[in-house]
Amino acid sequence: MTIDREQVSKVAFLARLELTPQEEEQFTTQLGEILDYFEQLNELDTSQVAPMTRAIELSNITRPDQLESYPQRDDILANAPEQEGDYFKVPKIIAED
Repeated sequence: MTIDREQVSKVAFLARLELTPQEEEQFTTQLGEILDYFEQLNELDTSQVAPMTRAIELSNITRPDQLESYPQRDDILANAPEQEGDYFKVPKIIAED
């Protein structure tokens, strides 16, 4: 697959880039080499390769949430600037307009 200066110029225009003639020539060569590499990759038999989103499999290491009571509840509430019963009291942030 080849790319010419006209295509590079069009992409630069769409990307709102101002390229000098030397840059257009340089990018034409570089993009052509990149497209040639993709053509080489297209020749590989990938029929036995499962589709993937990443080259390295990532997963979050999480634990299930477990609800448990905290025996020192009064100690926690003692650190609150204000409390109302068994709850923290916080300033109202939603207006009633």
